[in-house]
Amino acid sequence: MEDAVSARKGPSLEEESMLTRRIVLTASLMASVLSALPAGAEDVVKIGVVLPMTGPFASTGRQVQAGIKAYLALHGDSVAGKKIETILRDDGGVADQTRRIAQELVVNDGVKMLLGFGLTPLAMAVAPVLNQANVPAIITSATTSAIMKQSEFFVRVSMAGPQSAVPVAIWANENKLKRVVTLVSDYGPGIDIEQGFTNQFKKEGGTIVEAVRVPLQNPDFAPFLQRVRDAKPDAVFVFVPSGVGALFMKQFVERGLAEAGIKLIATGDVTDDDLLNGIGPAAKGVITGHFYSALHDSSENKAFVESIGKASNGMRPNFMAVGGFDGMHLAFEALKKTGGDTDGAKLVDAMKGMSWKSPRGPIAIDPATRDIVQDIYIREVRDVHGELYNVELATYPKIHDPNAPAK
Repeated sequence: MEDAVSARKGPSLEEESMLTRRIVLTASLMASVLSALPAGAEDVVKIGVVLPMTGPFASTGRQVQAGIKAYLALHGDSVAGKKIETILRDDGGVADQTRRIAQELVVNDGVKMLLGFGLTPLAMAVAPVLNQANVPAIITSATTSAIMKQSEFFVRVSMAGPQSAVPVAIWANENKLKRVVTLVSDYGPGIDIEQGFTNQFKKEGGTIVEAVRVPLQNPDFAPFLQRVRDAKPDAVFVFVPSGVGALFMKQFVERGLAEAGIKLIATGDVTDDDLLNGIGPAAKGVITGHFYSALHDSSENKAFVESIGKASNGMRPNFMAVGGFDGMHLAFEALKKTGGDTDGAKLVDAMKGMSWKSPRGPIAIDPATRDIVQDIYIREVRDVHGELYNVELATYPKIHDPNAPAK
């Protein structure tokens, strides 16, 4: 009995030695497992990128993705002690898909920021997700003014559509184009741009002869262009989505508007850098207002264009690519300001008021609206060393969204 009681008092010296060896071995194994994990694995910040990579708006996704790649190639993939991981998802340009993908990225993948959104309905679709999850979304492409009111977590680096229209209206008046017909695609951005041009043009003393709206899904501009020709204005002001410009220019020439003395003025979507050489000689002389040209003369843009070309098989960047590039810059700089803190409200606060020199020129985020403030350039399509480019003629600095609420 005494021997049994003694046995229950504790382990023998031999048993203690075996237990110690087991503890040491377990600790050694745990250290080996931890050392095998990627360095900084616990310090990864995931950014969900939602873009139309297939379908009719695939060129938008391709360009934004190229801009993201260019930024990472030039600046690396680490900031504020964090490794940045981008997760790209294709929404096909369908709003229901965009919402579902955004939810999955936040809930399943644990992303701390979203970026992209090629069209207004796609951006609008994610607002409820942002408001529930408190996750910032950087808009690289969509342009309708009303987007920004849907969530305090939206921050935009593309543009508000009317930003480009206002300088064109000023330029038209300065160049004695007094009677203008407006022709825009009939959806949110087109209506915004029509309003921005019309309001400014009337302030300048000009007359809108007629306002023509073309159904977004209608590929035939011919009957609408005939209405423009019959109205005999000094100029026609045009907005059509990026990618439709080639068809529009073809029918503009076929209807003989240039021969009738009607000047074509437009937003930069009509002479998209990505598609300009494909439009051909019909584009020469077209005047547009926009925030970016691949020929913009700055060291930042030269490095950007070179990086895009290297990463994307010689592709020429357009304004969508700049949106992707600047979207990543904004995300990186916000993380720097928060010291790597990924709290959504802190990240948005860090983005407000931020300013930097982009490949497009100087830009800033308005702290009151979270929208971009940027220079708008008047450009003319010209032949430069055998290729067509938008050549900048004049600069209208620090343009805000004219539809933004008064401060």
